[in-house]
Amino acid sequence: MDLNAFWGLLESSARETSGQDERLEWLTAALAALPAEEVVRFAVLLDRTRRRVDTWEHWQAADVICGGLCSDDGFFYFQAWLAGQGRAVFEAVAASPDALADVAHVRFLASRGGVHAWADEDWPDWEGLDHVAADAFDGDLEEVLAGRGWVRLASPEPAGEQFDFADPAQIAARVPRLGALFGKVA
Repeated sequence: MDLNAFWGLLESSARETSGQDERLEWLTAALAALPAEEVVRFAVLLDRTRRRVDTWEHWQAADVICGGLCSDDGFFYFQAWLAGQGRAVFEAVAASPDALADVAHVRFLASRGGVHAWADEDWPDWEGLDHVAADAFDGDLEEVLAGRGWVRLASPEPAGEQFDFADPAQIAARVPRLGALFGKVA
């Protein structure tokens, strides 16, 4: 499996289904139909993909969206959700976290008036995506990956220098459009 096939599976799951649970079922079935090596490769590509947005800047963007309630688990599942948005969205946000201000679902969340008005399924997270390859794999995927020297992320390990996410000056400097969308900066 190459990167194009990886993104093709994620994007097909969105076109073919509605909702994360259906997408997970679709992805699990699609992966289970592939040779074991392809499932292993999907797991590695997902891990590599999420590492690209495992930065303090991306965590700040997630925290702005989530009203200051983005824990380490929340950010980890946010990374998976971001991959689930498809290649074009992911690449734009990987290049600039402020590009999240252009994502339709993020704009919808901003219009809801705060996290307390969000339904559970509205949250920008997708925990289940972390498990889809293991669920599709016949055997112990983690053991196979470890045997190849690959240890998948189990929680964020953000790159860069940590800073105060809630500081309006930091928001204005790093994610100004997103900050304005969520009323964090003028």
